[in-house]
Amino acid sequence: MSISSRIRMQVVRSVAPEAQGAGSDSGSAAGDVSNAKLGSHSTGVADSGRWSTKRIAMYALFVALAMVTSFIEFPITPVTWLKYDPSGIVCLIAGFAFGPSAAAIVSVLGFVPHLFADPWGTLMAVLVALCLSVPASFIYRANRTRKGALIGILVGAVLAIVAALLGNLVVTPIYAHMTVQAVAAMILPILLPFNVAKMAIHAVVTFLIYKPISNLLAKQQ
Repeated sequence: MSISSRIRMQVVRSVAPEAQGAGSDSGSAAGDVSNAKLGSHSTGVADSGRWSTKRIAMYALFVALAMVTSFIEFPITPVTWLKYDPSGIVCLIAGFAFGPSAAAIVSVLGFVPHLFADPWGTLMAVLVALCLSVPASFIYRANRTRKGALIGILVGAVLAIVAALLGNLVVTPIYAHMTVQAVAAMILPILLPFNVAKMAIHAVVTFLIYKPISNLLAKQQ
């Protein structure tokens, strides 16, 4: 064998183990990547941050506020058995801050404590809160300005008033043992003024405080 052949053989022998080592390293690296992919997982909405722990905590806070304020009741018209509570404001603020889903969650869960003591009244309260806060938050989400907030509140208030009046025609005869005609006779002199006054308070207070609260919540995100 010539000297040049021997040199080539030595080079081949020295390079072969290195190539095998490199192949092994690349194989292990690929395995690590594969294992990393297998070990990782997607949690859907949570990965996007929309259902982060902080946001869930904020939802819970708004639900608690709605529960507390639903017990703060006082008359706002001469008809003292119709009482106002500010829980609708909490539902609106939640919807403006976090969207329609938050408005719906707070509107429903916020009245759970009343469910067993007054199921029909709770049903009415949830219906009115949903009609007020969910449409308002949809409109505000599409136009996040004071004008959008005002339009949303007004649209929600009108829908809530209609829902309250229609709901009274259905629900009140059931639990108050009144005829539908008797309830209908109360709409103009009693029920309509009360609900208009209630929504006016909701609208004014929400319009005044929603922006500072939204800014404060945005800083916490």
